[in-house]
Amino acid sequence: VQLVESGGGLVQPGGSLILSCAASGFTFSNFRMGWYRQAPGKERELVADISGGGGRTNYQDPVKGRFTISRDNVLNMMYLQMNNLKPEDTAVYYCKVWGYSWWGQGTQVTVSS
Repeated sequence: VQLVESGGGLVQPGGSLILSCAASGFTFSNFRMGWYRQAPGKERELVADISGGGGRTNYQDPVKGRFTISRDNVLNMMYLQMNNLKPEDTAVYYCKVWGYSWWGQGTQVTVSS
């Protein structure tokens, strides 16, 4: 199993980023997937998750209305569109296979002016 996140970077408050997660080594469409984040000094937390087929999504309250999770089961990719970013969104973002301890290496998102 391999999960590779990309798309992080430095962005000003109010800006946008799109994170990508490339998955391989398992039947991607069979698994619910999640985006998590870990800010400095804090525990890793769930941000959003999506069903295997992509039809059901869930968002944690801090990101509702600003982030959109999606997936492409042909390309074995998952995405996180992040809009109206806030300084408190600064964290390392990870993708994960739901129910398993399969993590990517993470991608840093920094929101700062």
